[in-house]
Amino acid sequence: MKVVVDTTSLLSLVRYYLPFDNNSILFDFIKAKIEVGELVVIDKVLEQCTYTYKGLVLDKLSYLADKNFLKSAKVPYKTENIIAPAPAKFLRQVDNQFVNSIVLKQRKLTEVEYENQKNKFLEDADMKLILLCMNLVRENTLDEIILVTEETETSNDNKLFKKIPAICKEVGVRTITLPELIALYKDITLQFM
Repeated sequence: MKVVVDTTSLLSLVRYYLPFDNNSILFDFIKAKIEVGELVVIDKVLEQCTYTYKGLVLDKLSYLADKNFLKSAKVPYKTENIIAPAPAKFLRQVDNQFVNSIVLKQRKLTEVEYENQKNKFLEDADMKLILLCMNLVRENTLDEIILVTEETETSNDNKLFKKIPAICKEVGVRTITLPELIALYKDITLQFM
């Protein structure tokens, strides 16, 4: 199994789980999974962790700020040159399936404004996570690929593009929440709970 994790999940980990991790079982477990490459942290997520919530994630998951750990574990995963497995089809999906058509109609964007919003969306951490998962699914026939996010599928934030779970459903990438991930790891669940 290979797990790609988003910023909100890391934030939930440090806010809601690590305060009860008195023996550092979960802390060490997550570190070990990152170290062996089973849990993937991308560059855009690490960047968001640096600037979001005053660095709370990097403060509590100190190994994500440790240059020696990052170098030895090959973290973060670089997403600068990542592309969709079928770029033309993917771009059509962005325009036809990933866009929130109701919001698009309400905003009455010009073609240039829409293209600018789309390009910003394609460079965002959420899309890089999805693209990485799509590529991992295509490349890995043995591993199950999972994207961990705390987002829900329903669109209630008036954003132009759909949320991670809704897009992942369209492209065939499995999403789960952090509690579901912890439950998947039976060995850590028994020790931590």
